Amino acid sequence: MTSNLEIRRLLPGSPHLSIVGKWQYEQWGSLYPETSQEAWQEELHRECGARGVPAVFLALAEGRPIGTASLVKADMEVRRELTPWLASVFVLPEWRGQGVASRLVRRIEREAQEAGVTRLYLFTPDQQALYRRLGWKDKEALDYRGEWVTIMLRSLAT
Repeated sequence: MTSNLEIRRLLPGSPHLSIVGKWQYEQWGSLYPETSQEAWQEELHRECGARGVPAVFLALAEGRPIGTASLVKADMEVRRELTPWLASVFVLPEWRGQGVASRLVRRIEREAQEAGVTRLYLFTPDQQALYRRLGWKDKEALDYRGEWVTIMLRSLAT
């Protein structure tokens, strides 16, 4: 893991907002073909809360953005009863395998816990092993927008 890694809250006026929106749209926009990149960017802007849910965090190495993760109220329209969600965990390919995603996930968990959240959810098509290592449990598998995903649950101590 890189020692010069900083995890910082992304605020609405951040100069890094557009790059995070670009990463997210390129990574997951195909799941939401009805959503334009502009609409995605507007939603990201709304998720940049000052505290609690919603929140977006940015991983920086020497001031350069290298990853992101979000804490959002809803992330699956077919599971509206589940809330809140860890969402949009992304790390640049050249920084993967160095603990960046784990640090982002832990920061989101801490933010949720500080907001009084006792259960946190996520869905992933292919990163179950990472989340299981971090203490997440499988809740259910389902076909979501044409892709098989696992919904996972993390119980947070109060």
